[in-house]
Amino acid sequence: MPPEILNPILIVGLTGLLLGVALSLAAKVFYIEVDPRIEQVEDLLPGANCGGCAFPGCSGYAEAVVAGKAAPNLCVVDRNCGPEIAELLGLAVEDKVRSVAVVSCRGDMSVDNKKYDYLGDISCAEAVILAEGPNPCRYGCMAMGSCVKACKFDAIHLRDKEPPLVDRDKCVGCGACVSACPKSLITLAPENRRAIVLCCNHDKGLSAKNQCKIACIACGKCAKSCPEQAIEMANNLPVINYEKCVACGMCSAVCPQNTILFIGHNPAIEILEKEKAAKAAAKAEKEEKS
Repeated sequence: MPPEILNPILIVGLTGLLLGVALSLAAKVFYIEVDPRIEQVEDLLPGANCGGCAFPGCSGYAEAVVAGKAAPNLCVVDRNCGPEIAELLGLAVEDKVRSVAVVSCRGDMSVDNKKYDYLGDISCAEAVILAEGPNPCRYGCMAMGSCVKACKFDAIHLRDKEPPLVDRDKCVGCGACVSACPKSLITLAPENRRAIVLCCNHDKGLSAKNQCKIACIACGKCAKSCPEQAIEMANNLPVINYEKCVACGMCSAVCPQNTILFIGHNPAIEILEKEKAAKAAAKAEKEEKS
């Protein structure tokens, strides 16, 4: 083989060999030993990579748990994996109340009630730029479906005349819908909370009602009727202190606008009905005697 062909081949081959040796040595010098438990923890996780644990995917969460920077029961998709991870790592795990998404708006979303009708594909973030959205309430839901698109678990759905509805059985509390709402109408709340405020209008009285006929009018009846003083009015909206709340349901029962939703049977309604019946009976008895 002529030297003008052989020499380049030898040079290329020798260069490749030297580079291979250098890479091999670099791999050994800079090798970072990976804790095998990280892969074991990741295998126990569902692999949804939803970010509900506040870490970048399941692998990031697995690294944080093994490093002692995160609790073993932060996965919101598969809550059964928490005890398994704790057992694997020899950690204690505390019971954690499941969180679900809550849409703090129940306004009228009918076509006749909109400021304008936008034709075409648009996100809530884009709609809010245009006159604060089509909803006559500047604080209210625009029902463009950004939260629905963000949900990986089919747990929130659009409705014709009302804001999106959260399926509490499907919701894992990942917070994707929370991040997608430009008006911060969606929050995560422990599922054991019974009384929930479903309005976000900070205007008062007639001003709020002109924007939405079922808006909170800041009358304060809920705060005045609470036997535990668990409600305060802040910026024309009731704020519930859940550490004081005993789920008596009185706030929901006395609200003239049905702003406060009480999940499950509300015992306060029966109490108020009995009191009303007793007053009516006493009044009738008094009229008979007179």
